[in-house]
Amino acid sequence: MPVMKASKYIVLAAVAVMVAALALVGCSSGGSSSAASSASGSSASASSASASSTASADKPKLLTEGKLVVATSPDYPPFENLENGEYVGLDIEIAKAVAKELGYEIEFKNLQFDAIIPAIAAGGQADIGISGFSVDPERAKEIDFSDSYYIDDQAIAVMKGGSITKDNADESLNKEDVTIAVQSGTTGESYVKENYPKAKVQPYGNSTDAFAALQSGQANAVCTNLAVVEKMLKDAYQDAEIVKSIATGEEYAIVVSKDNAALKTAINDALKKMKSDGTIDKLIQQYM
Repeated sequence: MPVMKASKYIVLAAVAVMVAALALVGCSSGGSSSAASSASGSSASASSASASSTASADKPKLLTEGKLVVATSPDYPPFENLENGEYVGLDIEIAKAVAKELGYEIEFKNLQFDAIIPAIAAGGQADIGISGFSVDPERAKEIDFSDSYYIDDQAIAVMKGGSITKDNADESLNKEDVTIAVQSGTTGESYVKENYPKAKVQPYGNSTDAFAALQSGQANAVCTNLAVVEKMLKDAYQDAEIVKSIATGEEYAIVVSKDNAALKTAINDALKKMKSDGTIDKLIQQYM
């Protein structure tokens, strides 16, 4: 083959290789651009979905939008009670103030005390519970507690002039022939069982019935929170007296479902503000 023709073919071959290489580069570049665009779109979509999910998780869950349904047992003055069909008491005003702070309407639901925590844990009946609930590890297995808003102790009351006195209370209460009335599911019931194991513990659905049992002679004593005992003795049972006060330092808090962390956070924020601006102190002075 002549030298001139060989050179010509070599040049043509080189050009062909260069064209092919450019074509491959073009294909590769186009594919990368498309993949990057697709990845970018997927990332944006995932980010949007994540933001939406976070926003949803941060929003308190309510049975009815814009309304806080509060379960309470209105038989525990001065914390909650019914007067002329109206809910009154420290807990009631605390709940109203929290709802106002959060921008919600409020609705109270009357439940027996020992049914409130199971109701909140199961869901469907109320958003929160407030009814003189002391923070307790056993209760915390079922529900969450808000920050505390009040601290109380326990007390034991008897009828005046009886054999049980301040001087012999512990010895006289821990006997088989002694009946101590308590409200079912309360820390008062737990205290009596632990400290007076020989006595008969008689639970009632509410504190009013427990004091009625004391006055009628069906019980020898009543054990419940100090503020409740003092209120009962002042308003209706002047013929009874406190024979023992127990400094248990129980913290009262609002009961919230474990599945509603956002609502718990919102309530804690409201309580924090109410403490700082003096709202809670004013309510305590009003009812205690």
